[in-house]
Amino acid sequence: MIEEWAHSAIETARRRGASYADARLMDIRQRDISVKNGEVGTLAESESLGIGIRVIASGAWGFASTDRLTREGVDSCAAEAVAIAKASALAKRDDVSLAPEQAYVDTWQNPFVKDPFRIPVERQIDLLLAADKEMRRIKGVTVAEGSMSFRRIEQLFVSSIGSSIHQVKMQSGAGIVATSFAGSEIQKRSYPNSFGGQHMLQGYELVESLDLVGNAPRVAEECVGLHSAAQCPERQGTIILGGSQLGLQIHESIGHPIELDRVLGMEANFAGMSFLTTDKLRHLKYGSDLVSVVADARLEHGPGLGTFAYDDEGVPAQRIPIITNGLFSGYLSSRETAPAIGEKRSGGTMRCESWNRLPMIRMTNISIEPGSWKFDDLIADTDDAILMETNRSWSIDDRRYHFQFSTEIGWEIRGGKKTRMIKNPSYSGITTEFWNSCDAVCSREYWTLWGTPNCGKGQPQQTMGTGHGASPARFRNVRIGVAFAK
Repeated sequence: MIEEWAHSAIETARRRGASYADARLMDIRQRDISVKNGEVGTLAESESLGIGIRVIASGAWGFASTDRLTREGVDSCAAEAVAIAKASALAKRDDVSLAPEQAYVDTWQNPFVKDPFRIPVERQIDLLLAADKEMRRIKGVTVAEGSMSFRRIEQLFVSSIGSSIHQVKMQSGAGIVATSFAGSEIQKRSYPNSFGGQHMLQGYELVESLDLVGNAPRVAEECVGLHSAAQCPERQGTIILGGSQLGLQIHESIGHPIELDRVLGMEANFAGMSFLTTDKLRHLKYGSDLVSVVADARLEHGPGLGTFAYDDEGVPAQRIPIITNGLFSGYLSSRETAPAIGEKRSGGTMRCESWNRLPMIRMTNISIEPGSWKFDDLIADTDDAILMETNRSWSIDDRRYHFQFSTEIGWEIRGGKKTRMIKNPSYSGITTEFWNSCDAVCSREYWTLWGTPNCGKGQPQQTMGTGHGASPARFRNVRIGVAFAK
């Protein structure tokens, strides 16, 4: 019945003058749990169901959405979308033109083993409380926290070109954090990553694989130990970034600037525009010859938060070269923007957070290709450096060019050996100079597809999950220790 209503909405839009129309019916279920110092902090479960209808009429876009899922409600929503498009056409500069795309009729679901919504909430809370307890056993831990997040997205996409695509995505994530206050200093350690841990397109088996309880004592001990660690020096030198930190570096200094709507000035909310103007395509030496980055939404790349079968314009998932042996080679594009860079087809990167939001260009899985180094060999080959792991904070300008990052923990590398712990490690640089300074990337066995569940963009803001595959890498002649310089 609902599929019939979606097709009815398309027909209503066409009868009222739309030259193109698509509809996204989305059913989103979410569960969030958190604990703090032995008590439950958050226990929330929600479900959202509605339809968003996007049209082109009189050469302009129109969009409307509703949760009134009756034939009358859906048809009224479609009529409103057309009316908005016609009103928008009064201020248009040019007619909207879309790159061609085939019609697809398909069904897809990401593989997972255990449905997290079928796992009793009590069992999930007990696991977080057990990890919390293990962290608080370590003297000096002030705050122990843990969290889990699960999201099931079922979506039906239909369009006036004849597509009818049903997709189901299951996302899971979990992590723990220990924080220690000592005098005027605060130190923290997170596992397996900061800002909510690790998130992937998997079921509850992801949580079980993380062994939160088993890792809790180490996390807490490192947190407390940071207070007595040596301060990160301020200097120009060599750094090695752990995989999760490199993933965020990719997100901020490659992922956002390659969003073509930012480049073309169509979008600037929340994170600004981009230094990557179109004249730089296939001309800019973005990084060293060792740096190759792809945008890959296919399941073959891994179960990342940027993985799907079709984007929210009904375009199949693709693998797009972004940086090829250091040369800037591609953008994230849509059906509307692809022709601006001479492409005959969209890159398939349009995504929306919910049924009541317009799709926009978003990162998929933006990943650096693995290199050839074994991690121990990389350390042994490095005479003097700081190994930095797990992001603590970041800042980058609105063109994504000048940046500063700090991490939770560092380790001094001297004479090819990992030695003492370093606190408050930080580094800064200019995007292209930084990536050109890369002279080593670790191999596939050290590569992880990290999940970033909280990427914000647009107005009204949309929060989207992205993936970033990375293994540890070395960078020379980097400015170190600026963030906490005295």
